[in-house]
Amino acid sequence: MIRKATVSDFDFIYGMYMHPQINPFLLYEMMDAETFKPIFDELFSRDVLYIFEDNNEAVGMFKLVHLLYRNAHIAYLGGLAIHPSFAGKGHGLTMLNEITAYAKQQGFLRVELSVATINEKAIRLYEKAGFVKEGVFRKFTHLKSENRFLDEVVMSWLA
Repeated sequence: MIRKATVSDFDFIYGMYMHPQINPFLLYEMMDAETFKPIFDELFSRDVLYIFEDNNEAVGMFKLVHLLYRNAHIAYLGGLAIHPSFAGKGHGLTMLNEITAYAKQQGFLRVELSVATINEKAIRLYEKAGFVKEGVFRKFTHLKSENRFLDEVVMSWLA
């Protein structure tokens, strides 16, 4: 089940963003909780943070950002992750199916995302959920701590 994040989800979301297996594929460099708090507060105030639960336990998270004006039919999907202790149990596909159903229910005709080209497991999962590759952003993500860039595949799901 997906639900909107609450303030009490801070520890889970912070832990996910800073998890060493997840962090290289998400937006933020490693940081302490105090430094992350204003980021969380800003995302929370924009009402874009969601939690995916299984049996009332948080197992995943994502951001669903509504675009505006002529792009108001689009939602950007980001910060998507399943906690590694729940990986390989079908939660990723279930979460993506719930996200696209929710997006459709909210009137979105397109959900788009970008994913590191080296994250082949995620790309296969997105394709399984109906997302299609549209192109590649070269040197799109800069991993400052590793002084390297990652190319990202742009993908979309259409209602």
